[in-house]
Amino acid sequence: MVTERGLEVLRAIVQDYVETHEPVGSKSIVDRHSFGVSAATIRNDMALLEDEDLIVAPHTSSGRVPTDKGYRVFVNHLAQLRPLSTGQRSAIESFLGAPSDLDDLMARTVRVLTQLTGQVALAQYPSFARASITHVELVALAPNRMLVVLVTDAGGVSQRIAPLPIDLDETDLAVLRAQLLSLISGRAVGEATERMLSLAEPEAGSPAARLHPALHALAAVISEELAEFRQERLVMAGAATLARREQDFRGSIHPLLEAIEEQVTLLRLMSEMVTDEHGLATSIGTENASFGLGEASIVASNYAAPGGTARVGVMGPTRMDYSSNLAAARAVARYLSRMLEEDDAAR
Repeated sequence: MVTERGLEVLRAIVQDYVETHEPVGSKSIVDRHSFGVSAATIRNDMALLEDEDLIVAPHTSSGRVPTDKGYRVFVNHLAQLRPLSTGQRSAIESFLGAPSDLDDLMARTVRVLTQLTGQVALAQYPSFARASITHVELVALAPNRMLVVLVTDAGGVSQRIAPLPIDLDETDLAVLRAQLLSLISGRAVGEATERMLSLAEPEAGSPAARLHPALHALAAVISEELAEFRQERLVMAGAATLARREQDFRGSIHPLLEAIEEQVTLLRLMSEMVTDEHGLATSIGTENASFGLGEASIVASNYAAPGGTARVGVMGPTRMDYSSNLAAARAVARYLSRMLEEDDAAR
């Protein structure tokens, strides 16, 4: 059994090791922290922590460093989220203020988060799978080329150029726009996709028959764009920080670089992380082994979006400042939630 003082010793070891990158010994704990006991007593506490596999000696006769299990105990029971400074909060507000669209907002989100933490920043896009189509617009670029614009109630916007098999005039364009609006406006993305894929052939010689090839071409383009709305997406920034922190990884950083490039693994990992009552989630070292990321830790915070919740967080070595990184992820997530809520209210 680890005593209360032993847990405080673990807290000191984690904090000092993260700060100094040096194994922590009993003398340095006595010098740096006010335990009011001797170095010999601290050594006994450290021996108990080592028996519980919470700390380990990386070299003979060295100090101790936290294990992945030790970091987990620290995060679950000992970490105290440090409030962001006024300057950090101002940086978030100024960096995320007045984005041009959702893509710009998400890109700004990860850039400010990597600046705050010095880690790789990750953000899931809001899910548009349950969103509804609110607007369809057709803009003629040429008689046989249309710009198709789709807008959802969750803030998703898509623009795609559609080549058409026939030339259209303004009257034809108005007819097709009305047909598309009646087919998918107000419909959920999934239902709208089904309606686009199951267009009935009009009777030969009917007024609708002449425009049907164009409608069919537009429907194909729209169904592809709606499929994009339903896919999970991830935006990242700060991959270069891994190279600067390579000494913090016991093995190769290549699995992390591959995960960043492919995204699928990171999307699955972030989706499966379990949050606490505050919407915060942490996955540490060996807990990520099944994803091929046993060298890394990820901390994340939920944010609210019109289509549900998604997550924003950071990935880095297990030797990271969990308290500060969690606080930064939470602060950015809260601001992102507010931005999306205000945008939704304005529509």
